[in-house]
Amino acid sequence: MDPDTRPRVLDGRLERQAQVKRRPGMATTLTARRLLLQRWAAGRRLLGTAAEASPVGKEAGEDAIYVGKPVSVATRDDTSVAMPMSFKTGSVVGKRFYRDATVRRADDGNGWTIMLDYRTLKTPAKRQLKLHSRTLAMAIAAEWEYQEQDGIRPFTMPLMKLACTALERVPLTRAKIINNLMQRFHQDLVFCRSPADDELTKGVYEKQKEKIDPILDWVNTEFGVKPVVYTSFLGGKQDEHLAKAVETVLKDANDRELASIDAMASAAHSLVIPLAIFRGRLGVEESIELIRLEEDHQVDKWGLVEGGHDVDIADLKVQMSSAVVFLHLSRRQ
Repeated sequence: MDPDTRPRVLDGRLERQAQVKRRPGMATTLTARRLLLQRWAAGRRLLGTAAEASPVGKEAGEDAIYVGKPVSVATRDDTSVAMPMSFKTGSVVGKRFYRDATVRRADDGNGWTIMLDYRTLKTPAKRQLKLHSRTLAMAIAAEWEYQEQDGIRPFTMPLMKLACTALERVPLTRAKIINNLMQRFHQDLVFCRSPADDELTKGVYEKQKEKIDPILDWVNTEFGVKPVVYTSFLGGKQDEHLAKAVETVLKDANDRELASIDAMASAAHSLVIPLAIFRGRLGVEESIELIRLEEDHQVDKWGLVEGGHDVDIADLKVQMSSAVVFLHLSRRQ
């Protein structure tokens, strides 16, 4: 029996290769495919495409490489690599398939792109990840550079996630994002005040007066309307002029700025705090202190729960810090 027609088992699947008429370059292409498949079966990471292993001949579809399993495809060709949708949510996408992450000027001269070896990085929707800021591109390249050999971990690349959000999600859902932010604005964290006449919440009330009142004064100065504070968990209703002024800020923000504000608002349960960061009134550490003011008071009183409070603090720091870094770097050239 001709060797090319014998059944061959690879990674638990039966593959039968049909006899083909030999054409110039086909023999070397099939040899290269067998070599790559054998390396895959042996558990070794793929370093190139079939066309790279054999420079002679390149059939359509033969140069696709997968980051993980084929069901979560990260398609690659000789010039680019597009991450699968699971890149945004999965804990580990697959083994590191590149050696170096670098930055270069975009082909059209407008902006910067990230290179994984010689391939241009693309978003999950297969759009070229082109950034106008070289500094931001270098920061995202650093996230890729520091990935371990045994797997690509998306949760360690918050700047990459924000960049994809700004390029793909925000332009298509801008109105919805702003509407969702404004719906939560009236229940903002800084507008909720603990009761002053309750022994259990008196300490929190005093801290809120000390830490949050200056932010409320800033809102009054910045937007010309004094916010209303309330003690109900159901929230209250802010002045219509204040809401309109805040909405105008969101509408005037570009896609990168809106992506940053939305990410911070989601982590902080507040829109005022991200706006204060956006306008330069707050820094990262001060904002985290305001966000955790009530919970930190409880920790001081009852103690910290390991594996609970400490994890929440670390997660909040990553979410807020990465959004602030993305905001500042996106403003640079």
